Amino acid sequence: MRLILLGPPGSGKGTQAQRLVQRHGIVQLSTGEMLRAAVAAGTPVGLKAKDVMASGGLVPDDIVVGIISDRIDQPDAKKGFILDGFPRTVPQAEALDELLKKKHMKLDAVIELRVNESALLQRVETRAAETRARGEEVRVDDTPEVLIKRLASYRQLTEPLIHYYSERRKLLTVDGMMTIEHVTREINRILAAIGAVEPRPLKKAGAAKGPKKTTGGRSKPVAKAAEAAKRTIKAARRTGKPASRGTKKPVRKTAVAKGGKSPKKVMKKRAKR
Repeated sequence: MRLILLGPPGSGKGTQAQRLVQRHGIVQLSTGEMLRAAVAAGTPVGLKAKDVMASGGLVPDDIVVGIISDRIDQPDAKKGFILDGFPRTVPQAEALDELLKKKHMKLDAVIELRVNESALLQRVETRAAETRARGEEVRVDDTPEVLIKRLASYRQLTEPLIHYYSERRKLLTVDGMMTIEHVTREINRILAAIGAVEPRPLKKAGAAKGPKKTTGGRSKPVAKAAEAAKRTIKAARRTGKPASRGTKKPVRKTAVAKGGKSPKKVMKKRAKR
């Protein structure tokens, strides 16, 4: 299962990514962590990134894609991965598509957590107020002012990805304003619907799917038999009524025959007397 989670800051991507990791045994790939790991490991791509980072510049897309390429080849990523923080722009998405194509991999889904920005700002304001009330210091990156800037950046750079993946029929939208549990259930429901989580339930569903397959396999013959039975019953009802009437008439005639004379003839003889 290979996923991308999209959504503005504060939409809950990190929380849902961790839940998917725990549930399905896949890995969460953060570009920041991958860059630091590549630099620490001294890989060729990591050394390139190190020079750029040391000069205070932004790491070019081709270097980031190279680091992702190395990372998804590692054994722990074979079951699947969730990309966190990449892609952020349409050119990065195109570069990722090209990389996966070369590796004969496919992206299963891009899950967008859609949220109300006004509600997000209110959440941050409430959280900041509660933090201050406890006598703790508010995180520098967890203030309404910072969130407003990050939301503007998201709309400008990352939001076009929604259109990009929607055109490619990869986009699945979930209401991120629901509770954490509801969002998790909805994500797992849609992943199951598209077959993205098929590898995980095989052990559990192996037993469960067996009966489904057998019942599914028998459903057509059973349905045919049921229809045949209905037709037989209807035919029996149609033919049965005339048959029952036909049998009653001979009974009346034989009953009269045993008497020897019909009621009309008896009445006539009595009238003559």
